[in-house]
This record gives sequence, structure tokens and C-alpha cells, in this order.
Amino acid sequence: MKNILFRRKNIGELLKKNGKVQLEQTLGAFDLVLLGVGAIVGTGIFILPGTVAAEHAGPAIIFSFIIAAIVCALAGMCYSEFSSAVPVTGSAYTYGYIVFGELIAWLVGWALLLEYGLAVAAVATGWSAYLSALLEGFNITIPKAISGSFNPADGTYINVPAIVIIFATAFLLTLGIKESTRFNAIMVFIKVFVILLFIGVGVFYVEPANWQPFMPFGMTGVMNGAALVFFAYLGFDAVSSAAEEVKNPQRNMPIGIIGSLFICTILYVTVSLVLTGMVSYTQLNVSDPVSFVMQLVHQDWVAGIISLGAVVGMMTVILVMCYGGTRLLYAFGRDGLLPKSMCELSKKYKTPVKNTWVFATLVALCAGFVPLSKLAELVNMGTLLAFTIVSLGVIYLRKNKSIPSGGFKVPFFPLLPIVSFLLCLFLITQLSAHTWIACGIWFVFGLLIYFVYGKKHSLMNKE
Repeated sequence: MKNILFRRKNIGELLKKNGKVQLEQTLGAFDLVLLGVGAIVGTGIFILPGTVAAEHAGPAIIFSFIIAAIVCALAGMCYSEFSSAVPVTGSAYTYGYIVFGELIAWLVGWALLLEYGLAVAAVATGWSAYLSALLEGFNITIPKAISGSFNPADGTYINVPAIVIIFATAFLLTLGIKESTRFNAIMVFIKVFVILLFIGVGVFYVEPANWQPFMPFGMTGVMNGAALVFFAYLGFDAVSSAAEEVKNPQRNMPIGIIGSLFICTILYVTVSLVLTGMVSYTQLNVSDPVSFVMQLVHQDWVAGIISLGAVVGMMTVILVMCYGGTRLLYAFGRDGLLPKSMCELSKKYKTPVKNTWVFATLVALCAGFVPLSKLAELVNMGTLLAFTIVSLGVIYLRKNKSIPSGGFKVPFFPLLPIVSFLLCLFLITQLSAHTWIACGIWFVFGLLIYFVYGKKHSLMNKE
């Protein structure tokens, strides 16, 4: 039984078989950086800096962002080594299959599926709220009954805008990754333009006196802030899902992962500096701090553009997280752990159309009917579990002599992977008991699927 549950894939065989059912290799380093920025920069840059500064870190929130970026960069380097050595779709699931065996791989993949699915549903729900607010500025009102999750007491029954944006994203993904990345690139440029506009206008209203005291809650506040803003960086791991569709993955994957993290860190730190410099951090505990400070300095036109930027920004997060979820289902299907229909490619578009619509339908049901505020932390649990597996897995990967030489290598090995593993474990312990219970239920469900279907139909049986 142990031999079956922990059977591992051979890297050489995996890379050879990869040529039989292959996604098109169309992505370069720049495409990957834009995918990463698209996934990372969402509502976080428009909301988190204000609330975390007001309650935890003050102007020293810039240190919180830098500390969180270092933690993510450590995990990002581990992802980079894996994705350049094993350029196969499936992200941490595939890496776990190679290093730890089938059961661990399935659990990691199951956790990632939770991350991607709930992230898409939660962001789509937020997108719907921002869209309603933006349209109200043009005197267009979406009926309340169709603009919120099922809650008859509050007069809401279904969140139609959230469902529409998920299905629109699914349609775009079926057309092909190149078309999707073109759309993502346009949205990312708009989003970054809006952020730079805020910085460019806001810097003229900065008063250094607002930065005093700089660290009002001490180092404890900075560390608490880091634990919170860490989740503003989530999404870069979805870039590794694109490994199979990348030209020259040994060079381009590390550039995409580390590059997107670097750009997002600069944007987060700069926005935080300008935000806390424009008004006292004590006034920033609002749901839309970036628009709020612009209205305080009577720049209402900038506040309106920022609302538009938030709507656009969340669309790219939905796109990249949907992409990560569909490619994970594709990997499950190709390995036999889920039905083969999950890895069937459209002859016309060379994309997994069936699994894209299955994923979108399930997620749209969640976004349309279920209030996701209490489940948001589950996104973090899924991500951190994947980070721990990848960080630890790099140590075992380096010992494998069948890996093609070249590609990115984590520096200061094995110190950095071990530090990354310990930091991720620490952040997992900071999650609530509610999250642990809900996550436990999800894993029990996943184990049932594996033992009823996956173990019996796994391609590893034939081998």
C-alpha cells in the first residue's frame, strides 16, 4: 500500500511523455511578468495599505511589505528552480508528484484547487461590488436582488455580475493562452497606469509630518502587518502553471516569477509611502483608502479613475487564477486522477475547453450564491501548503541526478529553502481554527475522491 500511495514520477519519463499531449509554447519572459503582476496586484494595493497602516503598522507598513516580499521571494526562488528544471503544467502538484509521491501530490493539488477556485469566486464578488459603485457614478443602478449572494433577509438572491465576469473570463481562456495574455497585458497596463497616476498626483500632497511617529505600534506591529500583507502577494505561484506553454522555460520562468514579485513590491511600497504621507495613518481605516485620500485633497476625478482601476485590476486576478485552476485540472486528468475529459484539448484552439467550463461553472455557483467572506482565509491555507511542499521539495530535487543540467538554481542552498519552509509553516500556524476545520473538511472530501476514483485510474498503475 505504501508503494502505491507514495509512487513517484520519473522526471526523464515525465518530460518525454509531455511531448504526446502538449499545450502550445507561446509565452516569453515579458508575458510571464505581466501574468504575475496581473495575478498579484488586485484589490490588495487599493485596500490593504490603508487598513493595515491604521490598525497595525502605521507608516512603517513599508517594512511590512518588504518583509512579506522577502518571504514570497524565498518561495518564489524555489518555484523558479522547479519550473525551470521540470517545465510541466500543474505547478506544486506536479513538483510534489516527482519528489514526495502520488498521495502528497494529490493533496497539494487539491489544496491549490481550493486556492484558485475560492480566489476567483471571492475576487469576482468584490469586482461586482466595485462595478456597482462605478456604475452608480453614471446614474446606472444594478437591482439589489441580482447583485449579491443569497441572503433574502438583505434582499439579495444571486450575484449576476460575478457570474457574468467568470463566464466571460472562461470564454477568453478557451480562445488560447496567447489571446488571454494579450487581454491581460492591456488590463495590467491600465492598472499600473492608474497606480502611477495616484503616485504622481499624490506625491504633491505629501506632508512629512504625517510620517511621525513612523513606527507607532513598534516592531510587533510591523510583523503583524507583514503577516497580513503577505496575502497581497499571492498569485505569483499561478505563473508556474504556465511552464508547459513557455518558450525557453529554463530562462523565462525565473524572470517571470521573481520579476513580477519585484515590480509589485516597488508598487506596494511606493503607494504606502504616498498614502501615509498624504494623511495621518489614523484616518486610513476605510474600505477604499486610495480613493478616500484623493477626495480629501479634492481630486475627485483621480478618485473616479482609481475606482475604474480597481475594477480592471480585479479582472486580471480572475483571469490568471482561472488559468491556474484549469491547468491544474488538466494535469489531474492527464495523470488519470480525474476523468480524461479534463485533459482533452480543443482541436481548433489547443486549450482544455471542457475543464475550463467545468471549473468556471463550479466557481460561478460559489460566487453567485455563497457569501465568501468567512472562507477567504482558506485561500491562504491552500497557498501556504503548496509553498511548504515546494520549499522542502527543492532539497530533494537537487539530489536527483536525472534532472537536466542548467536552469535556475536557488542560491545559498540548502539554507534558503529551509528558511522558506519554516517561515511558511509559521504563517500557517497564524491562521484561525475556523480555517483549519474548513480545510480539514475539504481534504476529507479530496481523499474520498482519490481512494474511490484516482488511485484506481492513475496512469501510475499501468507503469
